[in-house]
Amino acid sequence: MSAPLPTLRLAEAEAEALAARERLNATLGKLQVRLNPRALALQAARELTDKGGAAAQASLNTAVRNPGAVAGATAVAGLFLARHRIVSLFRRKPKHKPGHRDHEPGLGPQD
Repeated sequence: MSAPLPTLRLAEAEAEALAARERLNATLGKLQVRLNPRALALQAARELTDKGGAAAQASLNTAVRNPGAVAGATAVAGLFLARHRIVSLFRRKPKHKPGHRDHEPGLGPQD
């Protein structure tokens, strides 16, 4: 067998380079699609929606299995949110001395 002709080897090398260039362009195209900010945001939103739905379903299942705990947690949350009003119900009101006035006539804009 004789050695391949230089022009044949050159043609094969050019064909390999062209194929490699096409593979690289295809890979870059796929990366651009994957790394597109809009596509990334949509994918993140889908994943967040899926995980949020799964968490909500798990919470609902837990609440169905333990209604007493849910009622207790709701009561604690309600008491915490209303703590200032509850404390004001039990706070003593200051007693005024007879004849004491909060405002002296002639000393302010309330005259």
